[in-house]
Amino acid sequence: MHDLTTGSIPRHILRLALPMCAGMILQTSYYLIDLWFVGRLGDAAVAGVSAAGNVQMVIMALTQVLGVGTMSLIAHAVGRKDQQDANVVFNQSALWSLACGAFVLVVGYALSPVYLGAVSADAATQAAGVAYLRWYLPGLGLQFMLVSTGAALRGTGIVRPAMMVQMVTVVLNMVLAPVLIAGWGTGRPMGVAGAGLASTIAIVVAIILMLGYFVRMEHYVRFDRALFTVRWDVLMRMLRIGVPSGAEFALMFLMGATIYFVIRDFGAAAQAGYGIGVRVMQAVFLPAMAVAFSAAPLAGQNMGAGQMARVRDTFHWTAIIGSVLMAILTLLCQWNPGLLVQGFSKEPEVIAVAAEYLRVISLNFVANGLLFTCSGMFQALGNTIPAMVSSAMRLVIFALPALWMARRPGFALHDVWVLGVVTMTVQAALTGWLLVQELRRRGAYAPLAAASVSSVS
Repeated sequence: MHDLTTGSIPRHILRLALPMCAGMILQTSYYLIDLWFVGRLGDAAVAGVSAAGNVQMVIMALTQVLGVGTMSLIAHAVGRKDQQDANVVFNQSALWSLACGAFVLVVGYALSPVYLGAVSADAATQAAGVAYLRWYLPGLGLQFMLVSTGAALRGTGIVRPAMMVQMVTVVLNMVLAPVLIAGWGTGRPMGVAGAGLASTIAIVVAIILMLGYFVRMEHYVRFDRALFTVRWDVLMRMLRIGVPSGAEFALMFLMGATIYFVIRDFGAAAQAGYGIGVRVMQAVFLPAMAVAFSAAPLAGQNMGAGQMARVRDTFHWTAIIGSVLMAILTLLCQWNPGLLVQGFSKEPEVIAVAAEYLRVISLNFVANGLLFTCSGMFQALGNTIPAMVSSAMRLVIFALPALWMARRPGFALHDVWVLGVVTMTVQAALTGWLLVQELRRRGAYAPLAAASVSSVS
């Protein structure tokens, strides 16, 4: 356990963010390598895997319910110096991760063909997506245990072990990708199915390594058979925090599905270009995301300790550092977005769509960074409903105009990207305002009347 209730806040942010950023970069490196090999299989394969990858947003929504609730409650317990409660939460999280994994397997195999049939541009794209998910779903089911254990460590202020496990498994994934996708060394290429299988094998190895760490190394939170029975009161505590946060990711899935739907008439090349652009954008986001994610355990422990001034300062520092990073990344994407997407497809039309997407969407990078920070802060405060409300608002103000525009003469892909920038900016402004109001309600800021009197005197 690492106590985050004392010491320099910027130093804590960097100590937490650097390992997380390294792990994220490694993970995204695999995604990009995977995309590179899939890109050799043609537009339909890229579009199918990209559309199927959007299903991962649903899984992330469910894992967020578990992970955010676990991290927040354990961080609060650490701040209160309540080790017993931290252990109860951890074991309940592990128990429910098994149930959620089984649920994902059953529902995923039943419904994934239906979803892909609705959003795919053609039959070849749908077939590629189904083949990919068939082999990737077991790994997605195991994600719950991986998220549960990682969230528990993050709540205690420890991030390095999860990063080391991620490093090992990402390297394994990178090795398996060419072997299984292209058949290097085996002469038996599996195509997109190999991409899904490579991810599943890597996740299995990650689970084994993480469980080994908890059994042999972790002492603050640990598996306890006596606590491995259903505690409905603890589950409700986790759900109150986790469900709204998970709903945010579900709304992101709906946002992605809406985009795939409205651009499908432009063909597989457009969907493939959008998929490449999104993957590269996610890679570009990583440094700022790591900074924003460090806010949750840092502010969470101080929330549990009742140190609201440090909670407020955590928000200020993460917002400043994240905004500077995002501004730099915006300039990079404005300078030469084509440089970032070259090599992921042999089709000039696909690369052109991806580059245009990055050039336009990068205009909301700073707003995105602020959203990441606000989301982490709401998790730390144990109230994730405002972030969910702002995400729902964005879906409405994006989806309705997008569906309307798609039926109008002269509709272009550029219109979708611009609409995304505008709605993201509106969401960031609303979310920031909601967070400041929540912090003020909890005493992190002086009341407006008191502040006015103080400034006059």
